[in-house]
Amino acid sequence: MSLTFHWFLPTNGDSRHVVGGGHGTPATASGRDRPPTVAYLSQIARAAEDLGFVGALTPTGAWCEDAWLTTAMVSQNTERLKFLVAFRPGFVSPTLAAQMASTFQRQTGGRLLLNVVTGGESHEQRAYGDFLDKDDRYRRTGEFLEIVRQLWDGKTVDVAGEHLRVEDAKLARLPDPVPEVYFGGSSPIAGEIAAKYVDVYLTWGEPPAQVAEKIAWIRGLAAKEGRTLRFGIRLHVITRDTSAEAWAEANRLLEGFDPETVKSVQAGLARSESEGQQRMLALHGGNRDGLEIHPNLWAGIGLVRGGAGTALVGSHEEVAERIKEYAALGIEEFVLSGYPHLEEAYWFGEGVLPRLAAEGVWQHPVGEQRASAAQVPFAG
Repeated sequence: MSLTFHWFLPTNGDSRHVVGGGHGTPATASGRDRPPTVAYLSQIARAAEDLGFVGALTPTGAWCEDAWLTTAMVSQNTERLKFLVAFRPGFVSPTLAAQMASTFQRQTGGRLLLNVVTGGESHEQRAYGDFLDKDDRYRRTGEFLEIVRQLWDGKTVDVAGEHLRVEDAKLARLPDPVPEVYFGGSSPIAGEIAAKYVDVYLTWGEPPAQVAEKIAWIRGLAAKEGRTLRFGIRLHVITRDTSAEAWAEANRLLEGFDPETVKSVQAGLARSESEGQQRMLALHGGNRDGLEIHPNLWAGIGLVRGGAGTALVGSHEEVAERIKEYAALGIEEFVLSGYPHLEEAYWFGEGVLPRLAAEGVWQHPVGEQRASAAQVPFAG
């Protein structure tokens, strides 16, 4: 089995410092250091493509650029890289979403992956005109995915659900291939939706013991539905030639956290309705001390950023070992990021991936890495 690695397109801006925000909190000022232009995001995407990443995740929300539009433009500057487009099913009709996905597949040569985000913050959802509570949003997501999957199967769909209704819905052109659906959620109803409809269940980077519990939970639910899912994890990475260098970089990022910004972000995230977000907050408790919560797993990012708040920190060998530790639990896909995203893609791609390849747990999607000017080893 070859592990799959995805990178991240920072459509909220990039920096040599952590760009905070997400889950109803705005992007921090550092996001203006490198604005998310199509040119810059394409530079990151091309680097990820050459290094061997399969896809790139784009976030969704008021704090960033629209994922559909941005990835459609960036896709024209890449050849193989897939785009894990985060979108919220309550903001667009299921028939239109199925049609958009079909168009994206044809125009990119089948390079769309969908990250379904139900939406954990009611106040942010209301800004978009969505006034359902959290559990009803998940129920609507289930109806949405049921309709979309039937449309992708070429069926004519008539559904009168609790939240969604379509009549005589059908796609003129089907997607080829059908996009895989990624999904994350820690609440009981999220698990039910995942078990019924998704291809890959994503978890944020909790310590291995907690990740193992989640995998067992979702596997059990999926088995009751007669289904088998794959599992992925969302993490940041800080990997260097030595452990000391990596931790020095983590400490540099930590020193750049303004105390008032940390206080403001933590207060905002404390109001989050997302169970996954509350689990992230519990890993650090808003404190700067004791942030290494498992060997090489650092919770510092979560002090200023919503959502994924942990990073693998260490030498290339140590980070490779932690990846194998998660893989042993059943994690097959790793969705990674780092600040800045261009440079960190090279640190990981040239430092960790070759070690995993040598051990037979990863191989470049096109066999051998392509020689190009973009792959001159990064230094600094």
